[in-house]
Amino acid sequence: MKFYNLKENDEVVSFSGAVKQGLGRNQGLFFPESIPSFDNIEQLLAMPFVERCVKVLHPFVSDDLSESALSKIITEAFNFPAQIQPISENRAILELFHGPTLAFKDFGARFMARCLQTFSANKKITILTATSGDTGAAVAHAFHGIENIRVVIMYPKGKISLLQEKMFTTLGGNIETIAVDGDFDDCQALVKKAFDDKELRETIALNSANSINISRLLAQICYYFEAAAQLYRQQGQAGLEDLVFSVPSGNFGNLTAGLFAKAMGLPIKRFIAATNSNDTVPRYLQTGEWSPNDTIATMSNAMDVSNPNNWPRVEHMLRSGIVDKNCVSSVSIDEEQTQMTMIALAKLGYISEPHAAVAYKALQYNASETEFGVFLGTAHPAKFKEVVESTLGQPIALPKELADCATESILSVDQSNEFSDLRAYLLAGN
Repeated sequence: MKFYNLKENDEVVSFSGAVKQGLGRNQGLFFPESIPSFDNIEQLLAMPFVERCVKVLHPFVSDDLSESALSKIITEAFNFPAQIQPISENRAILELFHGPTLAFKDFGARFMARCLQTFSANKKITILTATSGDTGAAVAHAFHGIENIRVVIMYPKGKISLLQEKMFTTLGGNIETIAVDGDFDDCQALVKKAFDDKELRETIALNSANSINISRLLAQICYYFEAAAQLYRQQGQAGLEDLVFSVPSGNFGNLTAGLFAKAMGLPIKRFIAATNSNDTVPRYLQTGEWSPNDTIATMSNAMDVSNPNNWPRVEHMLRSGIVDKNCVSSVSIDEEQTQMTMIALAKLGYISEPHAAVAYKALQYNASETEFGVFLGTAHPAKFKEVVESTLGQPIALPKELADCATESILSVDQSNEFSDLRAYLLAGN
């Protein structure tokens, strides 16, 4: 299968080309020329996890990877579970934080790392990525120690939790981290400017591990199928009726992957894109006007994004009819609602961090009692230890993954949000 640039449709590349290139000309996102559709959904859902993932993803990558090669990549990348946990009779959470960095980004980052390693033929590559929290750790751990791959991660200084920061700024080696004087949108803008700089891009063989990279998105399709498979095993066909996903949304890669799954035949009724106070998309769906405000810092910091990179892919699917435009709604949840929802979930016996709480509250607002609502748990509560403990008034133990890095020294360099400074840094370290 080929992938084309949504901004400049004449730019068409293979899967390996899209993975290695990251972004197309004029900062265009790559999109598959077609989306495979499966009629035998129940047969797919009955398969073991890895076998199902291979069947779901192989049509996208068949020009570059055999089924056996893809199976090897998936077996190594997805060596941890995604788990449905019931909250109430018709509400459940899909826990996506059981990987090495305790966040859903482990799925996409580990898959991308293994694909890129396969395709790079030992040539030197520089991975440049921006993070609002969890991407940094997932990318850092996925690529740490891989020869000939230099990773540079930028994040907004002082605007992510300390434990999130420690998970990717303490590794060293081929992982370099920059604390940028600005917000996440500033970091994203720097990544885009770097890709627009042809000389820089070619000199350091630039790539990105943000969810703009198509490999990240394809990996995330798999856990929507896994959620449906677990519901199917638990409830039979009834588990697939009136299925609604509430997706905590920042850069909108998670929602994009869900829409791919729906287009492929997974019986998802609709999606709720749950945002925090950074409400560009909810306002856009209501008014038709795209008007990002200045980014607001919130307790659900991974969603502190005002100009989401993946929205063009979502827009394309809705406008072209790949999925019904009515299958996506969006709601903004403020800080007080987030805190009250964390308390409400704790009373139900479930300890949640802020992002999942935003998604659960959106379900309460938007899903009916006859719909089965699944909200995505994108990070372990301990990654937001201070917020969770102060909100709930009870201590949270650190899992080993966090305890191991909590006392390590942060190795980041501080930098302005000027592109000239970033450019000089990247060239100096090449």
